Amino acid sequence: MTIAAQTQPTPYLDIQHVSAAYGATKVLDDVSLSVEKGELVALLGSSGCGKTTLLRSIAGFVTPTAGRIVIDGRDLTGLPPEARGTAMMFQSYALWPHLDVAANIGYGLRMRGWKKPAIAARVGEMLKLMQLDGYEGRSIAQLSGGQRQRIALGRALAVDPSVLLLDEPMSNLDYKVRIELRHELRALQKRVGITAVYVTHDREEALTLADRIAVIDAGKIAQLGTPEEIFHHPASSFVAGFMGADNSLAVVRAGDRWVVADDARAAMRAHFRGDRARVVDPATPAAAETLHFDGTVAQRIYLGNGFRYRIRTVHDEVWVDDDASHAEGSAVRVAVGPDALLLFEQGRVADRRTAAPAAAHHH
Repeated sequence: MTIAAQTQPTPYLDIQHVSAAYGATKVLDDVSLSVEKGELVALLGSSGCGKTTLLRSIAGFVTPTAGRIVIDGRDLTGLPPEARGTAMMFQSYALWPHLDVAANIGYGLRMRGWKKPAIAARVGEMLKLMQLDGYEGRSIAQLSGGQRQRIALGRALAVDPSVLLLDEPMSNLDYKVRIELRHELRALQKRVGITAVYVTHDREEALTLADRIAVIDAGKIAQLGTPEEIFHHPASSFVAGFMGADNSLAVVRAGDRWVVADDARAAMRAHFRGDRARVVDPATPAAAETLHFDGTVAQRIYLGNGFRYRIRTVHDEVWVDDDASHAEGSAVRVAVGPDALLLFEQGRVADRRTAAPAAAHHH
């Protein structure tokens, strides 16, 4: 009896070798990414890395120069935005100020030729889902930023899109509202089970919201993985820095530990988070696999629950958090344990053991 080979499930959204350019400038370079049904994938990267172009390519606002975009087995590459069945939620929300809440939510349905009673019923469902029952007659001007965001989301979800595309939808909100809405959006996405692609430059937002994160650098995916994988096991020096392990020093091996060196001599680059390093007594013997270096306190910032220090070494500057008070100008010794060290060799993780999970502190 032969056992049939298990076939991989076909991804719901399949981006295959997509490239895109604005004039002579290549913005996306052979990007492939698959998203499962019901999954939220965040495209994370700094300004100009290509993440928004990738989102707009899925939506149909940008035509790729190469590659295909397939949703639920349908090749959408040449189709205009309105024929794709996707819905885009913009940074500005793009709500109509002269229409009330109900007319804004029902806008896409009217465009699709729905009858009035069906639109009213669907708008009612969306208001309930967004916890905005009774708001249908309100003017957009009467709403808070968070409420406007929910209306924009309701309008996008009303048309029952195959994929929801979100372009930095929280960047205009203040921090407290952003935190609340982040959790709300995550709960809603899980409840509705919608497939979503979310563009952000905020790593905390990506870590909180996404099932998986695609870190994008210069038009390519630098790493794709779960928030835990990306945070604890960055695949390159770039990803480590972007995910908050932004202290970076050239190092060499000295016996069983690491010491700071100049770039010319060093084969390795050590990354670590400021809250994972310790200021130690210079007389303390260095433990195996630990990075030890001396420096001077160039700046001291009081955080309320401790201090943040900018420490100048022979070759670089790093930021280190410590509970004890050290005066500016004082000489200190810093130790970074093996569980907090991320070591890279020419852009690769050199030794997986050194990239052991660090405590999930992130600011």
